[in-house]
Amino acid sequence: MSRRLNESERDAVEALVREAAELVMQVYAEGPEVEYKSPRDPVTKADKLANAHIVAGLKSLFPEDGIVAEESVDASEALKSDRVWFVDPLDGTKEFIAKNGEFAVMVGAALNGESIFGCVYQPVKDKMYIGVSEEFAILRSGGETRELNVSAKSEPATLALVVSRSHRAATVDEIANELNITTIRPSGSVGLKVGLIAEQEADFYVHLSDRSSLWDSCGPEAILRGAGGIFKRGDGSTYDYRTTDLRTRGGILACNGAAYEAVLPTVTRVAQASGILDSLKE
Repeated sequence: MSRRLNESERDAVEALVREAAELVMQVYAEGPEVEYKSPRDPVTKADKLANAHIVAGLKSLFPEDGIVAEESVDASEALKSDRVWFVDPLDGTKEFIAKNGEFAVMVGAALNGESIFGCVYQPVKDKMYIGVSEEFAILRSGGETRELNVSAKSEPATLALVVSRSHRAATVDEIANELNITTIRPSGSVGLKVGLIAEQEADFYVHLSDRSSLWDSCGPEAILRGAGGIFKRGDGSTYDYRTTDLRTRGGILACNGAAYEAVLPTVTRVAQASGILDSLKE
């Protein structure tokens, strides 16, 4: 019967992610050969190798579970399972190609449509974020493990906003200006942005686009919620991972818990004006 994961199962997934990251780093050292799934959507050998390794490992560990992976999507069958894994074998492919280190291997699990577990690993810095929704989040790095909790900042102007390094949108600047946020931190990878919030290196992230997918959000959501943060769509609604529409419809709003109610009206207004919420009405 599908259920939440126990410690040994979480450890097995962590080991699998680390193994996949070793494959990624081998390609990183060689220099990636880049192909394009679409004009703005690059893919490398590292994406494919890590995807295959993680999918094979999850099938062996959890044969009854569904798996939705970026490079081998089969959502219609996978979503028939109560527990579904969402795999982004290389989140931040553009950063991987640019060799700036801001990319991660990400795995998340959802149970009955709710994100319950996340594992995000940045191999260049040996930073492993692990989280269980509403229970805990930890960071393993340099041989040490520490608990993660989001900041308690509640005044929007005091927040540090983490933004995309490779595709920062005008809507983000509009929100920052309206909330009088002046501390801006660029970063690649959704998972690493959320990790910074969990570490109190940032407090707030917003992405008003549906160009990202549920494998970008499932793992990071569990980590942020485990650290006491909030992860929603741009209108404050909750993600349901049972949908066959795999885009992050409505955008992403990730924030510490204390400032969430203060930033939500501005994010929702800008999201509404941008049209990103229209697909939620269909």
